Amino acid sequence: MPRAVRLLAIAAAAVAVLGVVAAPAAATPDPDPASAGVRVAPPDAAATSAHAQRLVSAMSTRERAASVVMGHIPTTDAAALREYMTATGLGGFILMGANIPADEVALRAVTDALVTDPALPPLIGIDEEGGDVTRLPWDDLPGAATLKDAPTPVTEEAFTARGALLQRAGATVNFGVVADLTADPGSFIFRRALGTTPQSSAERVAAAVQGERGSAASTLKHFPGHGAAPGDSHHMLPTTDLSRDAWEKADAVPFRAGIDAGAELLMFGHLIYTAVDAEPATMSAEWHRIAREDLGFDGVAITDDLGMLQNTGEARYADPVANAVAALAAGNDMVMAVMLSDAGTAGRIVDGIAAAVDNGTLAAERLEEAATRVTLLRLQLAPGGLLPCPSCQAVG
Repeated sequence: MPRAVRLLAIAAAAVAVLGVVAAPAAATPDPDPASAGVRVAPPDAAATSAHAQRLVSAMSTRERAASVVMGHIPTTDAAALREYMTATGLGGFILMGANIPADEVALRAVTDALVTDPALPPLIGIDEEGGDVTRLPWDDLPGAATLKDAPTPVTEEAFTARGALLQRAGATVNFGVVADLTADPGSFIFRRALGTTPQSSAERVAAAVQGERGSAASTLKHFPGHGAAPGDSHHMLPTTDLSRDAWEKADAVPFRAGIDAGAELLMFGHLIYTAVDAEPATMSAEWHRIAREDLGFDGVAITDDLGMLQNTGEARYADPVANAVAALAAGNDMVMAVMLSDAGTAGRIVDGIAAAVDNGTLAAERLEEAATRVTLLRLQLAPGGLLPCPSCQAVG
């Protein structure tokens, strides 16, 4: 399913959750004046894209820099979260275990606090794979360790239900579709991978994306594939000499299937494929070219947590600000900072990105492109689109 159609479905579903109704001006109004709640219908893709471009054109360099950073602070305190988002102006926030209170209602209060502008809400991300990686204690749905051995439709059912959990909680982006491929039970990623062969993985990855349609934006991870690169990227740089041709025939297949199914985000891993680039994929312009030109991905490219790269102990990745700038220059549209970060990390990264544009280290056009892609997704995920529509009128 085309990505734009998926996003309109998500926006429409968000309207339904809010109990909101709208229609074009030509529609016959509901005669019941007591009907409550009003928003315009979700705009078409071209109108939303044009609006995103207008918003980014009006942003300062620092505002653009903030829009491409996904930050985190470990608290459930709504006031602290609101202050953090207001002060930083970040385009996204990732929910980790420390942000998850006891129940759905309390979590909704957390996510509501993150939204300082309902017309342009931040991307609220979460790692909700199910099974081994589950942030929501009440998510008892099957994860990959079970799904890989179950019929493919079970994966779609699980992610449909999981997407509903996220939508009720106010999380708009799920970093939950593991497109990595491995048949090795000893692999770091084995229990989290949705399949053990290119075909079985591709089928379940596509089913997971389809299942989340209408509830949350889907993220494929960890591109170009953790299965071929052994080791845990939380503290090292997994490396493989797998050839590009071999990658195309195996590890690329699930990612291609997820992209074709309409996944909105692609997470780049800290993985080195020496046959393609000496740099990890997060820092590789070539891997971003492959994703865009060869696989046809046109959504938001996001880094895996850059704190993980810093945590490898490699001297060249010791500076979190430099890492963020290099990741954007390579082609990422959004950078994420969690591990080794504090409440001031995101602000320092934002300042560093803006400074890099000012001194020519990062092209202004590259930041504008990234900010536009992220802003477009934020608009598309806003309830009802929340885009002014002169030809629309409220009904009810």
